[in-house]
Amino acid sequence: MTTNRQLCIGLSLSATWMKGVGWRHPDSNVEKMDSIDYYIDLAKMAEKAKLDFLFKADYLYVSPQMLGDSANFGSPDPTMMFAAIARETERIGLVTTVSTTFNPPYVVARQLQSLHWLSNGRAGWNIVTSIEGAENFGDSPMPSPQERYAKAKEFTDVVHKLWDSFPNEAIVIDRESGVFSDTNKVSTINHAGEFFSVRGPLTLPAHKSGSIPIFQAGASDIGRNFASSVADAIFAAMPDLESGVELRNDLRRRAKEHGRNPDAIKVLPGLYFFLGETREEAHELHKAAHAHLSVERRHASLQSVLGLDLSSFALDHRVTADMLPDPNQPVRSRTHAELLRRYITNYQPTVEEVLARPEVVGSAHWVSVGTVEDVLNDIMERYEAGAIDGFIALPGGSEQSMELFFEKLMPQLVDRGLFRSEYAGSTLSAHLGI
Repeated sequence: MTTNRQLCIGLSLSATWMKGVGWRHPDSNVEKMDSIDYYIDLAKMAEKAKLDFLFKADYLYVSPQMLGDSANFGSPDPTMMFAAIARETERIGLVTTVSTTFNPPYVVARQLQSLHWLSNGRAGWNIVTSIEGAENFGDSPMPSPQERYAKAKEFTDVVHKLWDSFPNEAIVIDRESGVFSDTNKVSTINHAGEFFSVRGPLTLPAHKSGSIPIFQAGASDIGRNFASSVADAIFAAMPDLESGVELRNDLRRRAKEHGRNPDAIKVLPGLYFFLGETREEAHELHKAAHAHLSVERRHASLQSVLGLDLSSFALDHRVTADMLPDPNQPVRSRTHAELLRRYITNYQPTVEEVLARPEVVGSAHWVSVGTVEDVLNDIMERYEAGAIDGFIALPGGSEQSMELFFEKLMPQLVDRGLFRSEYAGSTLSAHLGI
């Protein structure tokens, strides 16, 4: 491992610190969630800490988890949110999420290029193929993973062609000759493929900073292959160190097979942390964040994720590999299902331990609970083991947990030479070293 390699760190703008009963506390600021000013304040806090980027997930459907006792009112369009944030920040990257399954590539290419212009080169695109929401776009059922990724590959290719169809160099602005733009440099793409037919060119030129960095989430076999072929950074589910090392090594190997430099891809898991002044305080925050999830709800989640029904077994019953269902049956997320299958096969956990897994109570994120020193050591361990190139910060438990992250943990990463003290550039590409 090279000594000059630094972590790449982003902040998720989803209010993970209000999960569970945290939003019910008088000082939770939950009422501010419906105001863009709240997210602008978070963006400024992250920029002050010199983070690489802000990230926002997106959902094109209303899930049961978004309603009821959860501090969640749905999913605002992240690209529109970032357009507002772009005017209030200067350097931090803005990574928006857009699905390739339910959108036309021309509209997406135009929206992303527009955000790139509004932010002066700070836009990033998190490609998702979506796992639900088909009923909101017609009567057709959800496409298979194979079809979704085939469509995503062509979609991404079309978007890149559109970005290239109107290069920044086409804008001449020659007052003497009267030539504003060089028409010879603007061209149609005339794409005709399996899923899309697009003539082009795009309606606005590329930004002078260059192309928009690509992020991708998905750690299934087909997702890994797609990510390693197109992404500059990968949001990955890796609840433990071993899965992180395996995933990062595999993605780097696949990138090389695609003719890419393995170092060109950054593996960035979500780090769902619960920080407290003491370990006891941190563990109480973690416990409270999941207290609303009854055993019944956890069993329902397990069935959704893995297709495994353990409701008839005692909590201390061991779960073994022979109890696992057919791996080819439909599940909500193949990535999370594979992580759980591997965990059960390797450790034969109890039912209670399975129901406490991140894949069941959360989103298979890396969870770290403790003091600033505890979480810092956790980050260091994974970094030195080659499991991560950085992470997306998902503050848990309370806003205090987030404050400890910015005020105490980030300065320690800087002191150890693992993160910058000042921005070296003003674009997302510069932050990522592209």
